[in-house]
Amino acid sequence: MANKMRTIDEIAELAYGRQAMEGKDPFIITPNIERPADYGELQDCIRHRGLMIVDFKFTDLFGRWHHFSTPVHQLTEDVFKEGLGFDGSSIRAFQGIAESDMILMPDLGTAVVDPVMQVPTLSLTCNIFDPAKHEPYNKDARWVATKADRYLHETGIADCSYWGPEAEFFVLDGVSFDYTTRGAHFRVESDMGQWEQGRAGDARLGPNLGYRPEHKMGYFRVPPVDAMQDWRSEAILRMMAVGMDVEVHHGEVASAGQQEIDLKYAEMVKAADQLQWYKYILKNVAVAYGKTVTFMPKPMFGDNGNGMHCHQSLWKGGTNLFYQAGNYASLSDMARWYIGGLLKHTPALLAIVAPTTNSYKRLVPGYEAPVMMAYSNRNRSACIRIPAYSDSPKAKRIEYRCPDPSANPYLAFSAMLMAGIDGILNCIEPGKPMDMDLYEGDHSDVPQVPGSLEAVLNHLAADHDFLLRGGVFTEDLIEAWIDWKMKNDVDSIRLRTHPYEYVMYYDV
Repeated sequence: MANKMRTIDEIAELAYGRQAMEGKDPFIITPNIERPADYGELQDCIRHRGLMIVDFKFTDLFGRWHHFSTPVHQLTEDVFKEGLGFDGSSIRAFQGIAESDMILMPDLGTAVVDPVMQVPTLSLTCNIFDPAKHEPYNKDARWVATKADRYLHETGIADCSYWGPEAEFFVLDGVSFDYTTRGAHFRVESDMGQWEQGRAGDARLGPNLGYRPEHKMGYFRVPPVDAMQDWRSEAILRMMAVGMDVEVHHGEVASAGQQEIDLKYAEMVKAADQLQWYKYILKNVAVAYGKTVTFMPKPMFGDNGNGMHCHQSLWKGGTNLFYQAGNYASLSDMARWYIGGLLKHTPALLAIVAPTTNSYKRLVPGYEAPVMMAYSNRNRSACIRIPAYSDSPKAKRIEYRCPDPSANPYLAFSAMLMAGIDGILNCIEPGKPMDMDLYEGDHSDVPQVPGSLEAVLNHLAADHDFLLRGGVFTEDLIEAWIDWKMKNDVDSIRLRTHPYEYVMYYDV
């Protein structure tokens, strides 16, 4: 890694963008804009910070951020009333060419200074509207999450849900990949990979100093084996500058630079917004260091993949509804039924929370992957774990371990919540907890998750009524999701020769 060491003041100034540091405590990073209450306050922030560009960001159906920018003087009050037009036919699975005009409506409450741009830039997250109907677009994933939160209120079950996703990722020194008629390849480059232990020094990577995690031994190592400490520290300061409450960062299990940064729980839409910033900031900080980040569920064979374990709980009147002293793992009946809903609908949920063909390279036994459809206290071999770090009622939650960071967070959180609500409304019992290592011994009586994207898409086609309640998901969104994934994910892989087939079958 290039030497990027900075002083505390320099790091703080980076996090605050171009804001003057006079009167600031460099040890305390706070959001770089106090959330404006109205257009006038936003204009005051723009003038105070000397902002020059406004960037409008929105999420497509499959979770990718898109954006466009204008000079700051174009941000009139009418923009927040009338929105800005864009071509919906150019966005995956949105509109056809004959009905392509769509509207972006900026959310004033999301205003922040972009923490990675050199030109002082205001960022606004947008909702998507259908101009023909003058209403929110039914395929806007952020709107789906808003409706899911509203439906939770309408049921009377809870006031809010809290979400704490743990999105793992790899930081690599480089990558190359290609697929043509005559051949295919992928290759990752990482000086933290165990395979580099025997290499000679070279001009690009420098001398071989030998400090690398052994195979599957990267978890919580200290520098110099953990070569990413300063890199992660700079990334989290930029996250904090846009209002993200970072709890911890560390190296993860896999070799070749697997990492994790955990955020404090937040309400659903905010948690999904933060996950979009999380990916954006990490990728841009990596590029600034001459590196690259991937959130692929399984980028390499033979080592752990990237999960996105999702901690979740329901609250009402300031009380955690998942806690009940004296029960198994101090879980309330409501929490147990919520788990029952997740387990019942897991085969269908996976089509949304683990939505790529690559996801099912991760969801296999032997790599700490949560393939067993069971729940347990403290047990990471079950797909639902009850964390036992604290006895506090406020800390009681469930951790659903099947999702991965290829998911659209707005849709993934919404789908999990709807499955949990279904479990509560129908008092679905999850069965007995499994307090043993499900990776060892014969547990053929415990169902396993389906083994392919095609299988879970078929489950979603057969089991999605629970998603339609309250108009949260719509039938045409589900149909568009399944159709796109079958054609562009399942068939794309099914129709192409795999390089390993040459190893297996060339000499038939």
